[in-house]
Amino acid sequence: MSPKRDYYEVLGASQDADAQELKSKYRKIALKYHPDRNPGDSEAEEYFKEAAEAYKVLSDPEQRRIYDQFGHEGLNGVNGGGGGAGGFEDIFSSFGDIFEEFFGFRGGRRGRSSAMRGSDLRYDMAIEFMEAAFGLETEIDVEKMILCTTCEGTGAKPGTEPEACSHCGGSGQFVRTQGFFSVKSTCPHCRGEGKVIREVCPQCRGRKQVVDSKKVALKIPAGVDDGSKLRLAGEGEPGVNGGPPGDLYVFLRVKPHEYFDRKNNDVICKVELSFVQAALGDEMTVPTLEGEETITIPRGTQYGDTVRLPGQGIPSLRTNIRGDQIVQVELKTPKHLNKRQEELLREFYKIESEKFTSRIKKLFKGGHTKAAR
Repeated sequence: MSPKRDYYEVLGASQDADAQELKSKYRKIALKYHPDRNPGDSEAEEYFKEAAEAYKVLSDPEQRRIYDQFGHEGLNGVNGGGGGAGGFEDIFSSFGDIFEEFFGFRGGRRGRSSAMRGSDLRYDMAIEFMEAAFGLETEIDVEKMILCTTCEGTGAKPGTEPEACSHCGGSGQFVRTQGFFSVKSTCPHCRGEGKVIREVCPQCRGRKQVVDSKKVALKIPAGVDDGSKLRLAGEGEPGVNGGPPGDLYVFLRVKPHEYFDRKNNDVICKVELSFVQAALGDEMTVPTLEGEETITIPRGTQYGDTVRLPGQGIPSLRTNIRGDQIVQVELKTPKHLNKRQEELLREFYKIESEKFTSRIKKLFKGGHTKAAR
């Protein structure tokens, strides 16, 4: 099987092309290579399908973003991407909304109800800092529309069946010939369904779907950050008339931690030191993501100095390589001193003052000597 061509190359557009340019490029290709204009030309039909697939992906902002970043591989499992359409009927089924926009008709060559993709759903979830750092497997309860089990998705009262629409003969569409195309418009009486319901289902009231709660397995990878978005393909609401289901998007909010902050894949931890510890140096125990660790505080440590613990940060989503933990030093000034502590500090201050005075005298003495010369 030959490798898939670049979607921009298929449409003859640059990667920075706007939506209007992409639409114009695709329309020209679709008009020229439509199978009705090229009967028996398999190459024209393949190019027609290839262009339809390319436009469907690039006209969707989210799918285009994924494609621009990861190419065809990134679209595996995404609705409309990763795999080409099959026969001529399939291409109309998959991209019917595009053809309706350009040419005023939907669906394939047979009269039938149009398949529609289900709606996407959003689920907001708060997780702990440690769960974001190391990942989590859990289940979530998602409320969504499902096919009504009472009428099995027909919308009709049990024991009855939807009837063929008498206005369009069950096709769901009115057909008129326009040049090379058979242009179809949706039947207003059955709204394109091809069928009408005389007695509606008492459970779903003819809507074919009801609200239900479903448990969905969720695997959160290690290293996610606040605002990360996870996509669960096919876990959205069901499609209509055999269309594929939508997707479920889980938006994550990471709760703040008592000790840790995050900067990219590094973990920031602040510790307080007395000025004595900072001056003389010390060993102290600090929290890490995996427990406690003893670190050495060098003599003469200043406010804002850091101690780095390599490889003890958060894993990268792309490489799984962990960042570092950075221990930031904050000097703590004592508020309450006993008599002995105050005496020692005053003595320390006296010595420091004498040293400072001596340095100043030497400075001025040296200055006068130079001036005299």
